[in-house]
Parts: sequence; structure tokens; C-alpha cells
Amino acid sequence: MEIFKTKASLQTHLQKARSAGKKIALIPTMGALHEGHLSLLEYAKPISDLRVCSIFVNPTQFNDPKDLEKYPRPIENDINLLESVGCDVLFLPSVEEMYPDKNEHWHIDLGELDQIWEGEKRPGHFQGVTQVVYKLFTLVQPHIACFGQKDFQQVMVIKRMIEIKDLPIELAICPIIRDKDGLALSSRNMRLSDDGKTKALALSRSLRYVKDHIHDQVDLKEIKNDALKLLTATAGITVEYFAICESSSLKEVNQIDFDKQHVVLVTAWVEGVRLIDNMIIT
Repeated sequence: MEIFKTKASLQTHLQKARSAGKKIALIPTMGALHEGHLSLLEYAKPISDLRVCSIFVNPTQFNDPKDLEKYPRPIENDINLLESVGCDVLFLPSVEEMYPDKNEHWHIDLGELDQIWEGEKRPGHFQGVTQVVYKLFTLVQPHIACFGQKDFQQVMVIKRMIEIKDLPIELAICPIIRDKDGLALSSRNMRLSDDGKTKALALSRSLRYVKDHIHDQVDLKEIKNDALKLLTATAGITVEYFAICESSSLKEVNQIDFDKQHVVLVTAWVEGVRLIDNMIIT
């Protein structure tokens, strides 16, 4: 695996790959890698010739400086994990490399997508996400970009940005990877105790309840309330939001249109750690 820390050196390397007709896949990450991230690289393997993983803890998407400060950065372990799955290129830039102009302005009209759910709870978050992802897209010029379903609203935001900017990039949405008990893998799980991880299983149980009962012709509010009862019955969980939405707009629905795809979203706090999860319903 080749490691590049500057945009110029990465561009030189990728230009050679493009000239050789190689298909490039980009996997953007903020590090603290786990099996979920590695699954994105495995997903990209059969559909690309060159896999580029970026590790960059992007400051513009954190609205809480303490959250940015706490974000884990186990870079040596990350490099070992990437090498274990045969990653071709790691881009490891500094903040100064990505943001040479400290007064850089960025805004993209995402409509309601950056005003609801995560957008409402974390103002400016998706502007920061699109800002850095657009930089990476412009730099790498990938044929394919792989993102995890776990950050479902983020994926819809990136999809919207690709449409707005008319980028020739295929967006690959890769399935959530869960542990053997059903907990969605997340870098934030590192901050949970074993007891906290057990409590956090209530998130996936509540999502599964909705998926298992959505075809029962029962009132949707009743299904949601029962799922919430499952979630809140676990001591130590504070629910931030729980919603059943149409997947592309993420607007909450009162009834299911089975001609459309839907997604159940949940965000909750466990041991002071903010966890998100979702489940797609077709």
C-alpha cells in the first residue's frame, strides 16, 4: 500500500493509473477503522482496479469541538488494517493540506436534507461533510465512491450533491456490518463499556421490530410506539429521535407506500456516546 500525505503527490500517482485505464474506487473515512470500513474496501474490490482510502478527521463537520477532540485516531492500527485487506492507496492529509485557506466558504443547497434529523441536531454538519467529500471527489476523480448505509442520511446528502454538481461518479451504498449480536459497528463503539454495548443492542432490536411488523396492516403509529417501548425499556438509553421515513427525502411518513423504499432511523445516547442506526424497509 502506498501512502500519500499531499494532494500533489496523490494526483501524480492517480494520473498514471488513469492513463493506464484503471477504474478507481474511493472510500472516504475518518479513521478508527473497523470491519464496517473494511467491508467497503471488500465491496470495491471486484468492481475497481485501484482502491483509494482516505483518512481525514474533518473539522468542518463537527459542531461540537469536544466531539472533534474526543474522536479516536489510532492511525498505526488503521494502516495495519488497510494493509490486511490489500488497500492500494492511503491518502492521509493534514488539516492544512485540505484547508489551505482558513477563510474558505462553502455552501450547497441540500433542501430539507440538511435541516431534518441529523441536520437539525447537528447544524452545519452536512455542509462540512459535502465540503470535504467534494474536495476528495475533485482530487481523486473516482469512478466509484463507497459509503456505508449506517450513515444513511449522509449517503442521501452525498447522492444529492453528486446530482447537483453533475459528477460522473457511481455511488455505492454498502450494507451495515453488525457484530454477532446485532450492534451496528461504529468507531464510537470504542467508547462504550461491555455493559454499554449490551444496552445499545436495543437500537437494532427496535428497528427489527418495525421491519418485522410493517406488513401486518397495523397502524404505523402503533408499530412505532411499540418499537419505542422496546427501546426505552432498556435502562441507560436516551432516545434522540426515532422515525419511519421515505428513503430518498427522509420525510417522516404516517403510512407505508409499498411502491417506495423506506428507512427506519434511530439515534440514541448510551454512556454519553451518541449512536445512530437504521434499517431499510422494502
